[in-house]
Amino acid sequence: MNQQDLIAQLREDNGTKIVMLVADGLGGLPIEPGGPTELEEARTPNLDRLAKEGTVGLSIPVAPGIAPGSGPGHLGLFGFDPIEHQIGRGVLEALGIGVEVGPKDVAIRGNFCTIDAEGRVTDRRAGRIPSEVGERLVAKLAEGVKIDGVETLVAPVREYRLVVRFRGEGLGDRVADTDPLQTGLHPLAPKATDPGSEKTARVAAEFLRQAKEILKDEQPANFLMMRGFAKFPAISTMEEVYGLRSAAIAVYPMYRGLARLVGMTVVEPGKTIADQFAVAREQWGKYDFFFIHYKYTDSTGEDGNFAKKVEVIEALDAELPKLMELKPDVLIVTGDHSTPSRMKSHSFHPVPLLIWAPATVRPDEVTSFGERPCIRGGLGQILAKHIMPLAMAHAGRLQKFGA
Repeated sequence: MNQQDLIAQLREDNGTKIVMLVADGLGGLPIEPGGPTELEEARTPNLDRLAKEGTVGLSIPVAPGIAPGSGPGHLGLFGFDPIEHQIGRGVLEALGIGVEVGPKDVAIRGNFCTIDAEGRVTDRRAGRIPSEVGERLVAKLAEGVKIDGVETLVAPVREYRLVVRFRGEGLGDRVADTDPLQTGLHPLAPKATDPGSEKTARVAAEFLRQAKEILKDEQPANFLMMRGFAKFPAISTMEEVYGLRSAAIAVYPMYRGLARLVGMTVVEPGKTIADQFAVAREQWGKYDFFFIHYKYTDSTGEDGNFAKKVEVIEALDAELPKLMELKPDVLIVTGDHSTPSRMKSHSFHPVPLLIWAPATVRPDEVTSFGERPCIRGGLGQILAKHIMPLAMAHAGRLQKFGA
């Protein structure tokens, strides 16, 4: 029996409400030795109050020393072992924009890029073309690419990102990415990493050959690269495991896709965190669990902008009273991983974690929310996959185990 089987056996419905607020890439590092992290530098009176009233600790997204992608980072938060459930990004992007992924399908994330006359990549994101340009280019590909024996679908995601779906018999998903991950190199050829994916690699190569011809006169997006070849995985839903009617309020497609993957209802989020909290209010009576995703703590960290990351943390904190007016029984505040602006990337560092549950919490001595205070918190350091069982317990939704 694994953790999810145990939770499914012990769960009970008592009408309580759980909110998981994920500030993507929340964790950070000091710019100078001994200085504050972004979260510690930020003025966060509301988060500090919740830390004082609740309990804090640090979440390890996958395992010590492992820097996770957003997919495994979120699966851990939802209580799924991210090592056991490895989900390709193509499926997440496809589900995020409402593209169906069936048993005969392979979904792939595409990035428009710029190549020079010798075919070397000069910009891996094609100058971050606006979404309307990406949509026009996707329409050209959808009309122009024809591959015998395979149905192809091409759909825009956002800016330079797109989804490609192949549908047909005998398609595996063990194909390596074609992105060389740096400029000055040629895009890689699609290469199968097992015999069952040879057909997919051939189809992808033909798709790219035709796409190169279709896009040759475009600038800056005159080619594309493929990442995250994936079939739909076998995975339980939030309702099957926890008995929770779950809603996702997320702006960016990938996180909507993650939510759909585990059976959440994705509701229209608006554009700002204030909009997202307003949507939570509107939907409050319909669901037991709310996943609310805030992207900007991650994007500012990846940009290496310490001051801007501080600013977006403060903006989130300023809106928190609107969420707390709903009086959730349990509130979780954490991130799916750390994105220190000092490193400009996801990192292996544990992530600040706060659980506020006035009826059941055992307070610690921490009075503010930040990396250093969280080291001293009552939760200690825990794997992210253990957060949902704690939330269920604090919500009074788990029966006793054993006699």
